[in-house]
Amino acid sequence: MVSGVLILSGGVTWCQAQPAVAARPPAPNYDEAQMPAYTLPPALGAAKKAADWPGRRAELYALLEREMFGRMGGKLATTVYEPTSGPVPALGGTAIRKEVSILFTGKKDGPRMNLLIYLPPNVKGPVPVFLGLNFQGNHTVSQDPAVKAVTAKARGAQESRWVVEHVLKRGYATITAHYEDLDPDFDDGFQNGVQPLFYKPGQTRPAADEWGAIGAWAWGLSRAMDYIETDKTLDAKRVVLHGHSRIGKAALWAGASDPRFAIVISNDSGAGGAALSKRIYGETVADLNTRFPHWFAKNYAQYNGQEERMPFDQHMLIALVAPRPLYACSAQEDQWADPKGEFLSLVAADPVYKLLGKPGLPSHEFPPLHTPIMGTLGYHIRAGKHDVTEYDWQRWMDFADKHFGPK
Repeated sequence: MVSGVLILSGGVTWCQAQPAVAARPPAPNYDEAQMPAYTLPPALGAAKKAADWPGRRAELYALLEREMFGRMGGKLATTVYEPTSGPVPALGGTAIRKEVSILFTGKKDGPRMNLLIYLPPNVKGPVPVFLGLNFQGNHTVSQDPAVKAVTAKARGAQESRWVVEHVLKRGYATITAHYEDLDPDFDDGFQNGVQPLFYKPGQTRPAADEWGAIGAWAWGLSRAMDYIETDKTLDAKRVVLHGHSRIGKAALWAGASDPRFAIVISNDSGAGGAALSKRIYGETVADLNTRFPHWFAKNYAQYNGQEERMPFDQHMLIALVAPRPLYACSAQEDQWADPKGEFLSLVAADPVYKLLGKPGLPSHEFPPLHTPIMGTLGYHIRAGKHDVTEYDWQRWMDFADKHFGPK
């Protein structure tokens, strides 16, 4: 038996050169030889032609919604967009900045999402967009002194993860909001995020098949997309949704849930994101649900330590984005996020893209460092740690250029 991926009638099986190990390792596993044998349920199911895919897609979405991410709320009719600053020159004349608050209940003292928008100067016509949430506040993505600080983090603390000037030079707008505008990233009993906006009378927390924090962050990305559709300076047909780490998980779910996003990018999203859970490599389902019990629907916890029982895996999440382009990327030193498992998700989702007449993933061989693969599905692994770097951004923009064409 040789190491590799075998496509079988029942799905995709990862076969080890060594005999299968039945018992789960007691600590995080970083040894391919210690992974149990596993079989992936096929993303295509019974779908044999493109016309079969909408029905199969609906089945997969319902499955992941019920068992993993939870049902999200819808768009609120009370929402109001309130410009709070700009448009004005910023970043030494390399950008036009404007800020908009999305007031979910229409009230200034109610829950809101604050968008920070940078546009390239002197660009005519609607501009394609990179949209993503940030971890530490809008003021941390650049040194712009006019952006209000909403956390104690230093101004520009996350500048290296956003490379705003590079994005603008490539002809893209960049839009961000603080992820905790939507839900705080700790277990608060779901009292301080957007979930209570949708509670039924007497309800105090989401039901077992309803959204956690990742669902709330994904919901907020769609609300940002609602705004983009109203702004004539932005091209709502060319929006690239991106996310890193836990926000990468949210970006994948938002991309699966909302077909308006033209391209979806997942960076180091790992378990619960792009990486296959059944590999039992690095972070596991139990790790997710015990360390971060507020992230997913409560139903997901039934698979703690029992990934073999899961009737789904993350390749199905990737497949839900089809036929739209999707790019995943990893870091060599980020074994907790299982880089190879992220790549194998794309391999296992590739048949869906092929069924829909798209090129899918050009190679099923795990690539060397700094060797991007770009079809309708794309992937790279770079040297370094769990982070977002200029190298990542340049490859994301290469991928967007490939699919959007001239700006």
